[in-house]
Amino acid sequence: MDLLRFTTAGSVDDGKSTLIGRLLYDSKSIFEDQLEAVEESSRRRGDEHVNLALLTDGLKAEREQGITIDVAYRYFATPKRKFIISDTPGHIQYTRNMVTGASTANLAIILIDARKGVIEQTKRHSFIANLLRIQHVAVCINKMDLVDYDEEVYKKIVKDYESFASRLDNIVDISTIPISALNGDNVVDKSENMPWYQGPSLLYHLENVYVGGEENHVDARFPVQWVIRPQSDEWHDFRGYAGRVAGGVFKPGDDVTVLPSGFNTKLKAIHSTEGELDEAFAPQSVTMTLANEIDISRGDMIVKQNNPPKVSQDIEAMICWFSNKPMASRAKLVLRHTTQEMQAVIRDVKYLVDINTLHKVEGVDSFAMNDIGRITLRTASPVIHDSYRRNRHTGSFILVDPGTNETVAAGMII
Repeated sequence: MDLLRFTTAGSVDDGKSTLIGRLLYDSKSIFEDQLEAVEESSRRRGDEHVNLALLTDGLKAEREQGITIDVAYRYFATPKRKFIISDTPGHIQYTRNMVTGASTANLAIILIDARKGVIEQTKRHSFIANLLRIQHVAVCINKMDLVDYDEEVYKKIVKDYESFASRLDNIVDISTIPISALNGDNVVDKSENMPWYQGPSLLYHLENVYVGGEENHVDARFPVQWVIRPQSDEWHDFRGYAGRVAGGVFKPGDDVTVLPSGFNTKLKAIHSTEGELDEAFAPQSVTMTLANEIDISRGDMIVKQNNPPKVSQDIEAMICWFSNKPMASRAKLVLRHTTQEMQAVIRDVKYLVDINTLHKVEGVDSFAMNDIGRITLRTASPVIHDSYRRNRHTGSFILVDPGTNETVAAGMII
C-alpha cells in the first residue's frame, strides 16, 4: 500500500479536529477504549454530542478552549491506503505551526464554514499550501447542516474560492466537497441530505487521489548523512555512505560526482537492510559504496555527473519567520539544509507578502512572527541545492539562532 500524507487547515472553529475524529471513527480506525475515553470526557464537559475533536486535541489548553494550538499527527489505514494526518491550528498566531505540519504533506484539506464563506484565514492557508508546493487541495465546505444543506450556499463559496485560487500557481488539483463533520455527511459515506452533490465522499477522494508523481526522479541527489566504517574482520575495508535519496535514480556503475569537492567516480554498489539493490530512488534510505577512495563526510552530496545541482553561497528564498523576536537584517544565524550546517547572514529583505491581497510589500527591513516574505542569504560555505519548486528536499532549509538553538525560520529556495 502507498502512503498519503495530508494536512488540515482552516479558521478557528471550522471543525478541523472534528473532521479528523469523524474520519477515524467512521472508518473504524480507533480502539474501543479510546472511544470510551472520549465519550466520558464529552459527558464531563457537558457536550451534547460525543466530541470527536478530543481524539486529536491532546493538550489541556486545547481541550479547555476547544481550539487546536499545536500540530497533532494521527495515523490510520484503509484497505486501499495508509494515511498520516497533521491537524494544524487555525489561529493567525499559529501560522508557523501550520507551515511545519504542511511541509511534508501531499494534500491539504482546507475547511470553510458554510455560514462564513471564504475568509482571511482561508486565503492564508491556501497561499501557504501553494508556497509549500502542495499540489492537491480538497476544499471541504463544512457545517452544511447549519445552512439546511443549501446547494446555492455551496455554489457561491465554490465560486468565491476558485476566483482566489486562480492566482495561485502550484496547486494543480482542487476538489470541493460539501460536508458536515459533526453528522458525518460526505465524510466517509455519501450523504442522503445532499442528493444534488454528485461527487465522491472525502475518504473516497483521499483513497484515490494520485500523488505518485511528486518525487523528483530526474535529478539524482544523495546527501550523505553518515560514513560507515565497521572495522570488523568481515567488513575490514568497507567504507559506505549512508543517507536518504533526495531525488533521481541511482544504479551500480553510474558515473557520479561528489560535491563540493568535485571528484568523479563510479557507483560500486547500493546496500540496504534487504541486501544489495539494483537501483535506489527517492525516498529510500540506503548505503552506497564507490569505486574510488574519496574523502567524503556528512554534508557532502553524491550526484550524477551530467546533472549537477547549484552550488552557491548566495541564496534567495521565501521564508516564514517563526520566532517571537523580530528578524533583523544582517542577523547571523545557522542554516541547516539537507545534511549540511553552516553559518549564514541575512543580507537583504526583498519584500513581505500581504497574505490577503498577495501583494508584495517592499521597503521593509524586518519580519515579525508568522510573516512570510523573500530574503537574500550569504552563507559561510557553499550550499548544494536546487530550487524548492524543482525538489522539496534539496530546496528547503531552516534557520536556527546559534545562541538559543531556537528554530527561527523555515525557508524555500527560489
